[in-house]
Amino acid sequence: MNHDFQKALRFFLVRHGETAENIRMRYLGTRDEPLTDQGIRQAHQAAAALSQLPIRMIISSPMRRAADTAGIIRKACDVELSLDSRLAEGSFGNWEGLSRAEVLALGSPDSELLARWESDPSCAPPGGESIVAIQHRVIGLAEELKKELPAASVVLVSHVGPIKALLAAAMDIPLQSSRRLFLDPGTISVVEWTPRPLLRLFNSHAHLGWSSARWMVG
Repeated sequence: MNHDFQKALRFFLVRHGETAENIRMRYLGTRDEPLTDQGIRQAHQAAAALSQLPIRMIISSPMRRAADTAGIIRKACDVELSLDSRLAEGSFGNWEGLSRAEVLALGSPDSELLARWESDPSCAPPGGESIVAIQHRVIGLAEELKKELPAASVVLVSHVGPIKALLAAAMDIPLQSSRRLFLDPGTISVVEWTPRPLLRLFNSHAHLGWSSARWMVG
């Protein structure tokens, strides 16, 4: 296969495989939860798809659910894997492990803060991290890689927050608009990181099958 066409740094953004708290739609954040059996299958399916491409390297969040996903991809692609905390999920602080309904049930201070957090990307959960801060660190990694690898395919294994923050930057849209983007576990998105970034693919289930998409079956 001829890969001479590639003239830009291309990020294959993989959301880690499913975890138990993903199914329950809870704010997982920095809690280091393992993959479910389904999450492991999703990682192998993503690995099989990516192994067909000229992947140069893999960089992953150090959190277990992402690092385990990345480890499976590394074995299939047979390339270097490194961990970078800039790809870690943002902290939800006092809300970690809770669902949105449970945060609302905490009372007025938390429900009012939740409303601000959902509309203002500079606002952070109590003791947590704002999406603005998340975007700052993930863009820093992207720009660093652009200098080192001006024309390569790089897999970034991460979480909802960092991936959507990078996508918002690529599309030059307000960060609060990224809340309208839904990322399923184990899916792949593709961005070309150039002076004018281009979104090539978003939340792809091609390697997983439609039946795995929560919005299709539930």
